[in-house]
Amino acid sequence: MQISIKKKSIPNSENEITVLVNSNHLNEINISQEEKKYFLNKIKSSKETIVSINRLNQNFVLVNCDKEINNYKDSEFYRNIGHKLNKVLDSKYTINVIDTVNKSYILNCILEGLALTGYEYDRFKKQKKDLKIIVDSVQDQNLNFDELISVIESTFLCRDLVNDPFSHLKAKDLATIIKKLGKKNNFKTKHFFKSDIKKMKMGGLLAVNQGSLDEPSFSILEHKPNNAVNKRPLILVGKGIVYDTGGLSLKPTKGMDIMKVDMGGAACVISAINAVAKSNLPVYVIGLIPATDNRPSGNAYAPGDVVEMYDGTNVEVLNTDAEGRMILADALSYAKKYNPQLVIDMATLTGSAARAIGHFGIVSMHNKAEKQHQKLKEAGLEVYERLAEMPFWDEYDELMKSDIADIRNIGNADFAGAITAGKFLVHFTDYPWIHLDIAGPTYVTSEFGYRGKGATAIGVRLIYNFIKNYTKI
Repeated sequence: MQISIKKKSIPNSENEITVLVNSNHLNEINISQEEKKYFLNKIKSSKETIVSINRLNQNFVLVNCDKEINNYKDSEFYRNIGHKLNKVLDSKYTINVIDTVNKSYILNCILEGLALTGYEYDRFKKQKKDLKIIVDSVQDQNLNFDELISVIESTFLCRDLVNDPFSHLKAKDLATIIKKLGKKNNFKTKHFFKSDIKKMKMGGLLAVNQGSLDEPSFSILEHKPNNAVNKRPLILVGKGIVYDTGGLSLKPTKGMDIMKVDMGGAACVISAINAVAKSNLPVYVIGLIPATDNRPSGNAYAPGDVVEMYDGTNVEVLNTDAEGRMILADALSYAKKYNPQLVIDMATLTGSAARAIGHFGIVSMHNKAEKQHQKLKEAGLEVYERLAEMPFWDEYDELMKSDIADIRNIGNADFAGAITAGKFLVHFTDYPWIHLDIAGPTYVTSEFGYRGKGATAIGVRLIYNFIKNYTKI
């Protein structure tokens, strides 16, 4: 679907929204005394924030915005107002917004919730919807429309990628999409396929790909503006399992039916860098995307195998459904060549993370990155994509020891699965590192506010906001 948010003077038309910062501004808009009385009675008696006033051939909606934004919960309150507005006006997809006073920080949150609610995955639908939001140009001079649109469009990109079925999105297709986005939005890309990956000796990625008829890919995205505040890059690593059967450790059907979403980490990284490049933020950022599907053919890697990874580590494979960490490990080792300032990986990695906190936030762990993690947590609160930090105690290291190799790919206990996954990954790092397990919020089966149903793209706005504030770290 297409989205457009434009500034221009608004004539009298359908689906007009008047955004009010407080009820005293009722005198500034063209409504009758009866309408004014009706609005005030509604907000006082029932404490409603959105009030529809029926007019002939016009859907006129007043939004009461008495609440100031004092903390992150207030910002989320106004995003949810935008979500509710979209529901009120869902019969028409041209929405006019008049801001009677110049409170761009409130209007930004309302527009964000309004637009994000309007997303629809329509690749296979003949009838497509376009969401058009027109904002009165007189009052909103402080609103950064270009940035708002860039972030929303990139969020939609992430949702599209995660919602795309495996039949239409193989690992090579993902590389092709990255290449096109790079050309369009002026960031560099480089791509490696099976023969290259063999030469590079990325044993984890190759092992997971053994059961597939389709080639793996390893893509590098680079945004390096001349005015970058960091000489050493910030690196984002995204898990790109475009479909996961579990391999020979086969998932049950119920666990497999939505496994097109297992490249959610890759989708977040691609979309966040896309937004960063479109806004030309002055931060040197690199994205690493290892991608393949995980299938159980006769050549598939098997429980009990030992795999030599990119950095020479020998891994005892005890569960082929713990494949995401195998491909991430190669990418994390590869990241060392850049001498990075910080590495953040994003992955739909464990059911354990989802069971721990549900879809309400992101499980996080870190090593040598306490200050950066705190800044990431603050960035998450600002966009209401919250981090739930797990303990990362040394005792968990004991669970990863193997009798026959350097390390095993799963812990040797029936608890702390999300943490032991992180302990496996940290073995392949020697730099400040943050791990984000987005298994819970990446895809939901019922509507989750303005994040919608299906792919939510949680993580894109988090990372964009973190990078936007990167100069303050």
